[in-house]
Amino acid sequence: MTPPHHPHGATATAPLLGSVFDELGREIVSGEHPAGTQFTLHAISERFGISRTVARETMRALEHVGLVAAGRRVGITVLEQRHWALFDPAVISWRLAAPTQRSAQLASLNELRMAVEPVAARQAADNASPQQRAEILELASTLVHLAKMPAEAGRQEDDAADFLATDLRFHSLLLEASGNEMFAALVPVFFAIHSGKTVFGVGADKPVANTLDLHQELAQYVSDGDGIHAERTSHALLHEVARSLE
Repeated sequence: MTPPHHPHGATATAPLLGSVFDELGREIVSGEHPAGTQFTLHAISERFGISRTVARETMRALEHVGLVAAGRRVGITVLEQRHWALFDPAVISWRLAAPTQRSAQLASLNELRMAVEPVAARQAADNASPQQRAEILELASTLVHLAKMPAEAGRQEDDAADFLATDLRFHSLLLEASGNEMFAALVPVFFAIHSGKTVFGVGADKPVANTLDLHQELAQYVSDGDGIHAERTSHALLHEVARSLE
């Protein structure tokens, strides 16, 4: 979630708001401030050296993603996880950053992906435009090329970043090409899956054994309009990825 934008005076407060929002969000999600914990604007202002206006806007941003609730007599109260905006990229990133939440978050994200992406692949085979079909084929070939490039000194990080960006685009395009606008809206969530695995060393920036061929097969089935085999291949690909995380 992006903290609220204010056209008047935003340049002075936005960096502070974003910083405090992230800090408190991470602390709440990690359990440092359990459900039922209460804050006051004064305490937040004092702790971070910010104005009450910035503290209030921070609380509104946290309230927007379901982490806290504000009440006139009770102040600001941390809420249970069932209230959190679990699809918000900020909440996902905080959960991935928290050792107490990371495994559950990755498992939930992968289960969501397994439920959605094979269906999206089948629909992409029916609904993708000629340009999308061509791009999916090109992205699959690029993944193979990047995976087979010899490692060069000083290039490892760049190569890993290129592979990740290409893989992200490949899987995002399947959702977009499905023709289902709600699937396409999940692209930021799936970005968080890849980014979280990379940041926390799970290896999303490396090709998982057996998946490069599956990427190419999937791309070909989508290009050919073969929805049944596209769905099956997508499921097989995601199953291999899930196995690598066990």
